[in-house]
Amino acid sequence: MNSITQDILYKQSVIKYSYKHGVTKAAIKFKMHRKTIYRWREKYDGTAQSLKNKSRRPHSHPKQHTKEEIKKIKDYKYKNKETGLVVLWVKLRKAGYTRSITSLYRVMQRLGIYKKALSKKKEYEPKMYQQMTYPGERVQIDVKYVPLKNLTKEVKERDGRYYQYTAIDEYTRKRVLWASKEQSTSASTEFVEIVLKKLPFKVECIQTDNGFEFTNRLNWQGTKKKTMFEKKLEELGIKHKLIKPKTPRHNGKVERSHRKDQERFYYNKVFCSFEDFKNRLKYWEKEYNNFPMKPLGWKSPNEKYIEYMQG
Repeated sequence: MNSITQDILYKQSVIKYSYKHGVTKAAIKFKMHRKTIYRWREKYDGTAQSLKNKSRRPHSHPKQHTKEEIKKIKDYKYKNKETGLVVLWVKLRKAGYTRSITSLYRVMQRLGIYKKALSKKKEYEPKMYQQMTYPGERVQIDVKYVPLKNLTKEVKERDGRYYQYTAIDEYTRKRVLWASKEQSTSASTEFVEIVLKKLPFKVECIQTDNGFEFTNRLNWQGTKKKTMFEKKLEELGIKHKLIKPKTPRHNGKVERSHRKDQERFYYNKVFCSFEDFKNRLKYWEKEYNNFPMKPLGWKSPNEKYIEYMQG
């Protein structure tokens, strides 16, 4: 016999005794308050089920979302259907939403308007990554192809392709973006000069993959001649770190930032000229550097840099 059944039988025996001898005598015999016996008698309808304890779980939580907050979340999600969780949270914060991103995630799951993607099984065991300790200690550089679907027919016929050069500081996540019509060691060299002018701190090391726009390391002809890009870094006294071939994850920060570009910048735009692409990329760079990020404790790259300077 479980404890719940024993509790119900005990209550029944108290009630039956009180009916036969009175509530006062029952309270004395069973050493309990008369009000408790009266409450049990009021609940009792002759069945054991009526004496079963009801759930003490509150009908509402003092910190649960209000109807107004839920309406605001639904409205914003309806107007921003392609928007991810973090971007939606930032937009809601600007509109006066004060709760954490975890709270937003939970309520959106409960409402059925957000489903977390299934995580993919990792094919490798990640090694301990060296964390940077100050701005400029290491900057990752890479090149992204602008998707052809984002270019008008006239642009594709006239210019062929556009490229996005990206530099990201590993400590602050601050980025420099540059629009280019070519992917070459000459363009890479020009980009380095732009990066050094735009970043407000000294750059000690630049990390890239093994693309021919950066190095001749994997040149099938066997030439070991330094590229214009490598010569420029030597001239500037900047260390050039090359990642292991066929391991883009080693340039993970810039690779992940390119995924964000695809999700939040390229997904809904069409560029009608190179000037159009260049101008929009300029505004996107500004928005990215002022956007809060989880790895930075929900600070933006610019806020992270200011925090370091003030610390």
